[in-house]
Amino acid sequence: MAALENKKSISAAALQFLIFTATRTSEVLNATWDEIDLDQQVWTLPRVRMKNRKREHRVPLSRQAITVLRALPRIKGNPYLFPGARKGRPLSTMALLQLMRKRGYGTKGEKGHYVPHGFRSSFRDWAGEVTHYPSDVVEMALAHTIKNKVEAAYRRGDLFEKRRHLMQAWANEIDPRLELTLDPTERKYNK
Repeated sequence: MAALENKKSISAAALQFLIFTATRTSEVLNATWDEIDLDQQVWTLPRVRMKNRKREHRVPLSRQAITVLRALPRIKGNPYLFPGARKGRPLSTMALLQLMRKRGYGTKGEKGHYVPHGFRSSFRDWAGEVTHYPSDVVEMALAHTIKNKVEAAYRRGDLFEKRRHLMQAWANEIDPRLELTLDPTERKYNK
């Protein structure tokens, strides 16, 4: 995270945001300012941009993710959080992978075979192995579809407040400089 912060580029900011939110590359790159509510600290992805396209997905934004957003430039005529070189377009789908490759990561990288999507897997492993957050909260944070049709039929909520605590704990884990505990009950989920 420190290396990305020192990079000071739109691609580095996009990768930081992707890591903090544990979202997919396409979701981050196509994010627009009208999806972001800085006051409520939430990013609402419309269902048409979701992989399963069944319902919108609200992403609670950690203090660290908000810091990334506040530092972004806003370009007139470009609605994207992470504008690309082409007028009115987002960053290229290869931008984050290229950034990692330049730093020695990637499928043939000398520092490791890591790619942007792998941060979602890292988040899942951390949540399952290090914390006591319930699996359904973690899966909801990843916007995974509920496979059990009966459970899916009855699941109406999105566990948003529980996910807010989870995402702040994740951000604190990977970038503790802006650590923020939401309330004392958050500690019961962590080891």
